[in-house]
This record gives sequence, C-alpha cells and structure tokens, in this order.
Amino acid sequence: MSTADSLSQTSPSLLSSTPRTTLRRHKERARTDRADLYAVLDAGLICHLGVVADGAPLVLPTAYGRDDDTLYLHGSSANGAFCSANGQQVCVTVTHMDGIVCARSVFNHSVNYRSAVVFGPATLAHDEDERWQALRIITDHLVPGRWAAARQPSRKEMAATSVLSLSLAEASVKIRTGMPADEPEDLDENVWAGVLPLSLVFGTPQTDPAVRPEIPVPAHIRDRH
Repeated sequence: MSTADSLSQTSPSLLSSTPRTTLRRHKERARTDRADLYAVLDAGLICHLGVVADGAPLVLPTAYGRDDDTLYLHGSSANGAFCSANGQQVCVTVTHMDGIVCARSVFNHSVNYRSAVVFGPATLAHDEDERWQALRIITDHLVPGRWAAARQPSRKEMAATSVLSLSLAEASVKIRTGMPADEPEDLDENVWAGVLPLSLVFGTPQTDPAVRPEIPVPAHIRDRH
C-alpha cells in the first residue's frame, strides 16, 4: 500500500500509519490518537525543521503555530535554506523533556518525554491573506493575545518574512512516562533510582526601560507568567 493510500484510509481521529510513522523501538510508547499530536504541538514553542539544502542535511530551529491540521513555520525571506524547503519532503519535530530517569544501572537510564514527528512536503505561502493569518497564529502561539496588542506588520516587514506550511496528515507521537525499568536482579543494588522532573517555567516579565511609566504589564503577558 502506498503512503497516499494509507493516509486516505486513516480515521480523522487517528494518526497516520505509514512506514515513516511506524515505531520500531518501544512501540508501547506510541500514541495513535490525533489529539495527542495536537497536545504535543500546542504545548511547544520551538520546532526543528529538517531539510536538505544545497545537497546537505540541515536542521533549523524556528517558531511555529498550528491551525487545525496545518503547521505554519516562520523564517526570514533571506534564509535560503528555509526557503529551499518549498516543494520538498521535510521533517519537523517538537520535543518536551519531562524528566531524567535515573535507574540502578547506567544502561537503563532514560528520559521521560513527549515528542511529535511530522513528515511531508512543505509549501512556501505566497497568498497574502494566508501569510497574514499564519503570522497571527505563530505570534499568538508564542504569546496568546500578543497579535492584537502589538503593531501589525508593515509591507516591508511582510516582504522580509517567509512562511512555510506543512500538513499534519503524516505524523507520529511517542511518549515515555514513569519510573525506571530496571532488571529484576538490579533491584537490590544499593543505588538510588527515580525521576528528576523537568518543566518549562516562565519568569517574571522584564519591562523594557524605554516603555513609558504609565504603560502597565498587559494581562496577556502577566497571565503567561
């Protein structure tokens, strides 16, 4: 069965099952519900775009945002590598590291994580309405409410910005949770084992000294903290 045929037969609520999205190690960590994909993407701030530029692989960290089943990525129009993704197969990943798993043996150390991998052809957006909408989605993904609060992009700024779109039709999600999986014979070792949790925390907003004193920290920034 071709990838296209496989995707066409996938339930809208389920993730696609293709050779590229099928897990070969730790299959029990796979998630098949599309809601799990949305949750991983919506909780992230930066994705990594894997693309072949000038014959060599390149991975670019970039801001992104999701609109239903479309992922939008933001980059400079002067970035040749970013723009070279147009029309070619790319890979986009988002990963959250939730904890370091300390086992009794070095071999069984691990990490708790949530990760999403998206495959497919990227498309450089040219329609101005789509580009405007995509930049709003990306901005509000980073800081909800920021688009409406800040000055809108000028024509010159829009010309300096590129937007890639990528369908979420072909994607996989892998999640690990819980304690270490030690061997039974290691359970009596005189070694501490457990999880060292990790989390992303926003700090206290730092106001630009050039902001006029009468301008308060807005709710969409204060609440983000």
